[in-house]
Amino acid sequence: MIKLFTRNIIRFAVLVLLQILVLNNIQISGHIVPYVYILFILLMPFETPNWLLLVTAFALGLSVDLFTQTPGMHAAATVFMAFVRPYVLGLSAPRDGYEPGSFPRLYYYGFKWFLRYTVILVLVHHFVLFYIEVFRFSDFFSTLLRVLISSLFSVILIMLSQYFIYRK
Repeated sequence: MIKLFTRNIIRFAVLVLLQILVLNNIQISGHIVPYVYILFILLMPFETPNWLLLVTAFALGLSVDLFTQTPGMHAAATVFMAFVRPYVLGLSAPRDGYEPGSFPRLYYYGFKWFLRYTVILVLVHHFVLFYIEVFRFSDFFSTLLRVLISSLFSVILIMLSQYFIYRK
């Protein structure tokens, strides 16, 4: 239990620092930024209580907000993503349910399952984040394009991380 707690704290710090120091400085065409820090919420254990998931998501989003000077935008998007996560897990559950002690990772449930799970939650996060940032419907389609392209880059980086970093 302490090992898992320590691993999650380190993952939290590494993902926030990676996002702030590296990925926020990579902007494609000035508007598209891959957000990989949400990998922390994606990889939380299945047995995580919903209240802890929401509190952790708020802390994660607030950490990014503090460094990027975006007052509450990332916190709102990550909390909403964490709120939707149990429903997505319920809809995409295997016939026999999730194995106790397993994690939502490509290694345990395969490429197709993890890709579907990741795409849905990344789209939810990016949709909320970018529409809060713009906060008007006059730029609906240009913002939707940003959501889709940023989600594509984020999903690619998250999937690659599963092959290179989180192999068992």
